[in-house]
Amino acid sequence: MQERLDGLGPHQAHLREFLGTYQRTTLAVGRAVDEGLFEDPGWVERWDVTFAELYLTALDAHLAGEKPSRPWRLAFDAPPDLAALRHVLLGINAHVNYDLPQALLAVISDDDFADASLMASRRRDHERIDGVLAGRVAAEDDELAAHGRTLTDRLLQPLNRLSSRRFLRESRMKVWHNTVALQAARQDGPASYADRLAELEVLSAARIADLLAPGQVLLRLAVAGFGVVLPPPA
Repeated sequence: MQERLDGLGPHQAHLREFLGTYQRTTLAVGRAVDEGLFEDPGWVERWDVTFAELYLTALDAHLAGEKPSRPWRLAFDAPPDLAALRHVLLGINAHVNYDLPQALLAVISDDDFADASLMASRRRDHERIDGVLAGRVAAEDDELAAHGRTLTDRLLQPLNRLSSRRFLRESRMKVWHNTVALQAARQDGPASYADRLAELEVLSAARIADLLAPGQVLLRLAVAGFGVVLPPPA
């Protein structure tokens, strides 16, 4: 991640917003692993690496002039002069709503899904990430403050921090639902899985409109939600 940050030119400065945030968050997860926060630290490490690779693959494709998935394409192609917070939220949308269920499936086999005790442990470790992210909200808010803040932003800072914690937790609950839905499709075969993943891609891309709408985006997300939910299969 640092190599990619160092390689971004002035015209790509907007890409630094999510990349820098994600780098700091990844380091925080690594510290949590070292501190024994998780029941299965080896599994969390594999999952975290797989998760990061999905983002880095999308970023590298964009930098090479190729087309990543639609949620990432919309995030990368957003107007560079957007507020830093909006760029971070666009990245979170693509990475959490679209990438995270795929990353979980990559490190949870169909046999694992049949083991209720193991899946309960996996879900608890998945939920423990919320604590790590919640612990980063204030620090990341301070990072964004370096880009300038209006009087309204300063007055709403406590509510915005609470809103961030709420929508991050809400989106992860929906991620688990979508992971289970994708696993069921995976069992039905590659075509079924591809169809369901395409649905998730559309839902995640559609979330962009809410993130770009004018107004206090964090407060709106706290009320309306940030995550997406795959509907029952047709």
